Amino acid sequence: MKMVLSQRQREELNKAIADYLGSNGYVSALEAFKKEADISGDIERKYGGLLEKKWTSVIRLQKKVMEMETKLSEAEKEFIEGAPTRGKRSPSEWIPRPPEKYCLSGHRAPVTKVIFHPVFSVMVSSSEDSSVKIWDFETGEYERTLKGHTDSVQDIAFDQSGKLLASCSADMSIKIWDFQTYECLKTMHGHDHNVSSVSFMPGGDFLLSSSRDKTMKMWEVATGYCTKTFTGHREWVRMVRVNQDGSLIASCSNDQTVRIWVTSTKECKAELRDHDHVVECVAWAPDSAHGAINEAAGADNKKGAHSGPFVASGSRDKTIKFWDVSTGLCLFTLVGHDNWVRGVAFHPGGKYLVSASDDKTLRVWDVRNKRCMKTLEAHQHFCTSIDFHRTHPFVITGSVDQTVKVWECR
Repeated sequence: MKMVLSQRQREELNKAIADYLGSNGYVSALEAFKKEADISGDIERKYGGLLEKKWTSVIRLQKKVMEMETKLSEAEKEFIEGAPTRGKRSPSEWIPRPPEKYCLSGHRAPVTKVIFHPVFSVMVSSSEDSSVKIWDFETGEYERTLKGHTDSVQDIAFDQSGKLLASCSADMSIKIWDFQTYECLKTMHGHDHNVSSVSFMPGGDFLLSSSRDKTMKMWEVATGYCTKTFTGHREWVRMVRVNQDGSLIASCSNDQTVRIWVTSTKECKAELRDHDHVVECVAWAPDSAHGAINEAAGADNKKGAHSGPFVASGSRDKTIKFWDVSTGLCLFTLVGHDNWVRGVAFHPGGKYLVSASDDKTLRVWDVRNKRCMKTLEAHQHFCTSIDFHRTHPFVITGSVDQTVKVWECR
């Protein structure tokens, strides 16, 4: 291929090459080159070292061009997203972004609950089709189905190690599965109606359940015996969740209240009333959220403000409420969903809360400013459940449209 050089440029290049050959002592090559290139006489001084200079400057400019191109594409990305790119945000501020990474189908009825495994890159979904399914959230692959319940599976939970999975069902039973062999180790009976929720105690030796029979029960995992029954709610108990150290239990109910129980004594420590419809879900705030919750509550932090612990609850009244458990006060309310709120989960960084609703959206709430900062049109039908991974940038949702969706955070 011929270089596209003008006559003058070609002559200059030849002279620069001749200078390079001469100054490096390639004598016979220089003579042959001079003859072939038709160069006579001495080479002027302005060609001294010219080839090396050009050589290094080309490489330097090439590098500069590449840097400028990266900068430009970053700027374009920021302009499109209207936000700093991922590198500028720390993981504590990553939030789910559309579109979903995977949309997984396989259930033959509405999905009731989705949860992440605490260790492996798998998640588990339960459904009204009586089954529990396991999926890999990093590859989007279906792994297996756990069968045994004879009616809608309402809730699922892992112990801290992720070795045991509990499931509860409208068939009035609770099952404990070995998550290594996938066999059902135990089936517990004791509730007189639909079992709506299960949650392991932090040690993993005990399991909590709540039911449409208005009670909550504590079960010893090793024996399958019911060791305690908590009574007080006047209606169906929808969800039960334990705090970090296992000392307190939060439950919510069709009686429109959230109750806080002392685990050791079974006594009801607080009855939180402010919702005006069924309370569907509760979540304990992690320690990382305390600062943001205090600011949102308008607390004067110098006075020590609200010490917590704090609970968030989602209701059919379309709101999410934040409560200070020690005083029993509703600190503030998040308004924005257009239908029942069915699931709430805290961002591990504590600044945000994510929620799933019958308005088919997944919403991200900025706790400190009490506002909805992002709305994702998540599903074709009601969103029933949501979970936020503790350590990886992923959120999952389940829906009445029978799908499970994986959302990547950035």
